[in-house]
Amino acid sequence: MKLRFQLPCLLLIGVLASSSVFAQGSGPDASGAAQMDADSVAFMKAQLPAPSLLSPPEEVRDARRRARLRNQPDLPQVLQVKEYEATGPAGPIPVRLYRGGGTPATGALPVLVYYHGGGWLLGDLDSHDWTCRSIANKADCAVISVDYRLAPEHPFPAAFDDALAALHWVVAHAADLRIDPSAISVGGDSAGGNLAAAVTLALREEEGIRLKSQILIYPAVDLSMSGDYYGRFTKDLILTDDAMRTFINLYVPDVAQRKDWRASPLLAFSLKGLPPTFVLLAGFDPLRAEGEAYAARLAREGVATTVKRYPGQMHGFLSNARLLPKANDAIADIAAALKGTP
Repeated sequence: MKLRFQLPCLLLIGVLASSSVFAQGSGPDASGAAQMDADSVAFMKAQLPAPSLLSPPEEVRDARRRARLRNQPDLPQVLQVKEYEATGPAGPIPVRLYRGGGTPATGALPVLVYYHGGGWLLGDLDSHDWTCRSIANKADCAVISVDYRLAPEHPFPAAFDDALAALHWVVAHAADLRIDPSAISVGGDSAGGNLAAAVTLALREEEGIRLKSQILIYPAVDLSMSGDYYGRFTKDLILTDDAMRTFINLYVPDVAQRKDWRASPLLAFSLKGLPPTFVLLAGFDPLRAEGEAYAARLAREGVATTVKRYPGQMHGFLSNARLLPKANDAIADIAAALKGTP
């Protein structure tokens, strides 16, 4: 049986030790005066329309896969790529291990467990292949990408449950994977940033797992939409306000669950005791304001927090480096955060 759902007409591109916030770059001011970068404007003009609003999920996913061929660069060489199946709550979870080029073939590497973006509806191991390879090479580390279950077939908390289970599997198999269990970071973009933030909160309550850092790339952190975050980005972007609302409706159809911290990390009772956090934000993005709010709250509660802003870029730019070259700058920023360098 094919599932059908209402999806706004969006463009399905490749999306989808101090206690103070260190701000790098500047975002749009309160009047929205910042201008979109010229490459971002050209990028949007070059995109093709999405499938119709009533398209079944697999048709929308297929459109995203085809768009990837236009928008992503050739894949960089890495030392090793190997696929595994992690043990999950509803069956095996596909994961992919990358070892960065130039890293030793033997010995334990630091690792970033990465959750892809795509509104909990789109994305897979291939959609973020370039991103994971690039991070592994630039940060001289391993990256493990997680192919969690997607909505609407698997609504909340399925993606979170898989994300946490995959992290536990990585820790349990650190020796076999040749990674350093004392140097594990989590990260992700958009919906994946949401999962990374929620997993980090979950691990804070567990004994024996201490994360090195969390890397949050334009994360969704308040699915209750209870803050004054929306209203500026209504059209002509990779991600619009209406598209975000639809993604949330599909992932967490039960409105009461949207205030659960596993869905909305910003609404957690406390953020104290979390690992050093790097937050990357785009200026033209419905998620920018809640990302700013999360970074500010982390800092207020004593978490070492660094924010990097790309004011002229839009949500999803990291996944579209062929046409949006500032994605390469963002990779360098992420690598520096993973290495613990300025």
